[in-house]
Amino acid sequence: MSILAIPQNDWRGYPGSYTLNRVSEMEEVVVKRPANALALAVLALLSEKPMHPYEISSTLRERHKEESIKINYGSLYAVVESLEKRGLIEARERVRDGRRPERTIYALKASGEKALQQWLGELLAEPTRQFTDFEAALSLMPAVPPERARELLRQRLDRLHADESADLALRARAAGFPRIFTIEGEFQAALRSAEIAFVTELLAEIEQGSFDGMALWRRFHELKAEGATDLLSTLQEEFSDQLKAPE
Repeated sequence: MSILAIPQNDWRGYPGSYTLNRVSEMEEVVVKRPANALALAVLALLSEKPMHPYEISSTLRERHKEESIKINYGSLYAVVESLEKRGLIEARERVRDGRRPERTIYALKASGEKALQQWLGELLAEPTRQFTDFEAALSLMPAVPPERARELLRQRLDRLHADESADLALRARAAGFPRIFTIEGEFQAALRSAEIAFVTELLAEIEQGSFDGMALWRRFHELKAEGATDLLSTLQEEFSDQLKAPE
């Protein structure tokens, strides 16, 4: 048995480690999936039929996969090269169409099919922590005044409703199309609906002044406007009953 271990960050465009175990002729694979799903998308397309990189790119665009997968098309050829180097795909043939440059057609190997099934299985079965920009902004929201936060959340809510309307219109046009090809859109819609409900409630609490910590939030920006330098000490003194460390 031989083990090929690829060091940290050697996978092009994808942080993390990648380990391929080859056991006799069966080439059993145990692989930690890359952080970006482009490699997975390439393997999935090659499981349909052999393709050259340009066709892979065109197919991803035609299917609008960039709406659900973070894709950097500029790195596609490097990803294909890495997949071939790791023994998951192989160059099947080279073709030339008229005066166009020669293109290499790649096919999925048995090891690539096993990696595809493993990676996709992990993504479907195992919830992972997602760090979104909105969550980061919420964690830092006290840095902006309440009135400004209210204005920005109102803008966000308006855009979410606009996106919802656009999505409903798109799904209406796709009525009758097999659901298996649009299920990710339903997931996005469910997340959007949940966010709309959350932002609506948060916005109402801020507007009504019932948001827990509102007085502290307002006082922070009052002190800041007054030019206070040691804001935390003042807040800890004025709101000592609210800022006690949990026991």
